Amino acid sequence: MRTRTLLTLTAAVAALGLTAPASAADTPVLTTADGAAVAVGDVLDASLASGAAATFYSSATGTSGISCTKSAFAATVTDNPAAPGTATESLTSHSFDTSGCTANVVGVLGVSGITVDNLPYTTSVSSDGTVSVTPGAGSAIQSTVRLRTLLGTINCVYRAPNLTGTASNADNSISFTNQQFTKASGSSLCFANAFFTAKYSPVTKGGVAVNVN
Repeated sequence: MRTRTLLTLTAAVAALGLTAPASAADTPVLTTADGAAVAVGDVLDASLASGAAATFYSSATGTSGISCTKSAFAATVTDNPAAPGTATESLTSHSFDTSGCTANVVGVLGVSGITVDNLPYTTSVSSDGTVSVTPGAGSAIQSTVRLRTLLGTINCVYRAPNLTGTASNADNSISFTNQQFTKASGSSLCFANAFFTAKYSPVTKGGVAVNVN
């Protein structure tokens, strides 16, 4: 009789919808600041943080190279599982406005263009804040830098196998620090390595800041 009573009570609770509250695991990795889940297909974008510059320096500790004050990216969400976990995106656009770029390389007069090649890239964002950018199979992360010199314009092609960054909810940012590219082709005026540093903030969806959970 006791067993029947317990079963009857369980059925009654279920019928009334008195189920346990949703766990924290039901929260996806990416949400907007107002608490809404970021959906697959949503586009996230960001420009450089206020006062920040995207730099390509010839060494991890030097200041010789290229500095740009205008850069932006856009990525389409391809998966946003429950946290803790890893969300993925397709990076479809990463641009540098060369009107805000300067160069302090001997023999270089200015920057006429920076193109991010081989897009799209796969971007993953984990609950611990780790950001990874990887190219398609058989490809590489590649940037072509066009520099103005006394002898005309030269093209410097740089490649990296991947990039690693950090996401922070403090300012809804993604930061990259001294990510090393190696020269694949170009004249002797192209430095052998380019170390990329940049901070993009805030990362938004439709103008609303995005958090990582």
